[in-house]
Amino acid sequence: MSNTDTDTGPGSDTGTGTGGTAQQQPLDEAAAERLTSAPVEHRAEDSAPALGVIGWLRWTWRQLTSMRVALILLFLLSLAAVPGSLIPQNGPDSMRVERWKAAHTTVSPIYEKLQLFDVYSSVWFSAIYILLFISLAGCIVPRTWQFAGVLRSRPPAAPRNLTRMPVHATWRTDARPEAVTAAAERLLRGRRFRAHTVGDAVASEKGYLREVGNLLFHISLFGLLIAMAWGSLSGGQGSKLVLEGQGFSNTMTQYDDFQRAPFYGPDDLDAFRFTLDGFTATYQTKGDQLGTPRDFAAHVRYWTGADGGSSHRAAIKVNQPLEIADSKVYLVSHGYSPVVTVKNAKGEVVFHGPTPFLPQDNNLTSIGAIKVGDYGQKDGKPVQLGFAGIFSPTAPVTADKVTGWNSLFPAAADPKLILNVWAGDLGVDSGIPQSVYQLDETHMKQLKQDGDIARAALKPGQGWTLPNGYGTLTFDGVEQWAGFTIAHRPGNGVALGSSVLCVLGLIGSLLIQRRRVWVRATTATDGTTVVEMAGLARSESAKIAEELADLAVALQDDAPARPDEPDEADKPDEAEKPDEADKPDQAEDQAERPDQAEEPPSGGADRTEEPEMIEKRG
Repeated sequence: MSNTDTDTGPGSDTGTGTGGTAQQQPLDEAAAERLTSAPVEHRAEDSAPALGVIGWLRWTWRQLTSMRVALILLFLLSLAAVPGSLIPQNGPDSMRVERWKAAHTTVSPIYEKLQLFDVYSSVWFSAIYILLFISLAGCIVPRTWQFAGVLRSRPPAAPRNLTRMPVHATWRTDARPEAVTAAAERLLRGRRFRAHTVGDAVASEKGYLREVGNLLFHISLFGLLIAMAWGSLSGGQGSKLVLEGQGFSNTMTQYDDFQRAPFYGPDDLDAFRFTLDGFTATYQTKGDQLGTPRDFAAHVRYWTGADGGSSHRAAIKVNQPLEIADSKVYLVSHGYSPVVTVKNAKGEVVFHGPTPFLPQDNNLTSIGAIKVGDYGQKDGKPVQLGFAGIFSPTAPVTADKVTGWNSLFPAAADPKLILNVWAGDLGVDSGIPQSVYQLDETHMKQLKQDGDIARAALKPGQGWTLPNGYGTLTFDGVEQWAGFTIAHRPGNGVALGSSVLCVLGLIGSLLIQRRRVWVRATTATDGTTVVEMAGLARSESAKIAEELADLAVALQDDAPARPDEPDEADKPDEAEKPDEADKPDQAEDQAERPDQAEEPPSGGADRTEEPEMIEKRG
């Protein structure tokens, strides 16, 4: 008869006084089977709010701080950030916003009412952000307190019936129960379990880093939100278009546009300046990717501090900003600036210099306006000139009816400047803001030549005699410009660190398994010691069965299983012993059945019992 106990269902009894009934579930068993430090989830019928304001507030707070709502808010926040990446935003790229509005006149008013051009500062995005912030805070605090209590307490005592556990093993040994429990505690502590002996059983637990990883994930996510809020409240950024040979000083008056924050203003700007010495751009010159940008580099000299000091050289590239103090200078755009000279009817130079044109496509076909506000007088009246047109870096030989003067390649291989001329009042002295790339034609008159609209297509070095005796315009050449964003984001380091810790915490919470192991040693009625082992994991996994089997085998060194003994009912009776006279007949029978004679005997005292591992599913 085998001494190994087998699983006989939830109501089985080992015969050692450790069994329990299916109708009774002690409180210690419920505590033992609970493997999380998260606050207890209330059932729907238990969470119904009581009448009154306090009851509703308590119910609302409970729902807001639940993990389910936190995940929903996190999903909504990521979903709400999508329009910010698809629609140009006012702060970083105001020029692109204006172009987008001009190209989508129908939906632009709707987008403005929905704050889609200011997604990250909109009311609805801020509401989701703040609710997620509160939800995480309300979830982390009680969960951390609960986990601290788990760390201070000991692992739960062993349940009354270990055979109810999903994975368990039993065997009999001649070792004393006290020796078995002492050996089990040493073994479990050696495997880095937190173990202690309670009565006749050893309780142990392992895998606390799972909850640590879970808390680290939520705390890091909370830190990421704080970093984003800190960057929004204490950071700022502005943009500046700089022509080759010109410079920029980090003061409010030098910015084309500036996005300030509540705790970041003009007095917080870092003291530095830089000069754009040159700009280089390389493109793919052959193959299917003809014209694809390969490298952009803005070559600058910069000075730091209020006194300037010595200069330093640097190359600012895409995704390789220049870091000066707590500010970063990013290269965000570039284009061309045609250089023209305008003379009046007397031959006096009234305008000379580069004018930046705004790119419209990947081949840098650009539009722009040259405004001559100091032209002087014409026929005794003050007058101003305006030139609007297109710059094509690599222009076609003639204008196509469909594509016009669109550039064929982004580099200035064969540049051409196509202009129209207007005369009148530019409106630059009215105090009303206007685009530097467009003419306000309200008080302007387009000039004609030979009965047609006055127009000229010029190559570098060519000139144009303006109609009606307004003088001449000469296309002198082309320079380049670069667009920079100067940003101050104090929370970027915290955001990066929080993101890394968030990933590490998530990995730990997914890979580490929280489990408990109990070992009980009791004296059976025949004087032997019955050893019971059971394991419980947070989720069903083959690892807990493998680990428990390994522990059971290791415990055999101190609590070896007893040899298997034959059952009394199987022993032959003295009256039934065969006579000596019958032995020859039996020998003849054995000779007639050699296959049975060669079969090895089963059972016997030489076979040692192994602990039986029983794994229950369901």
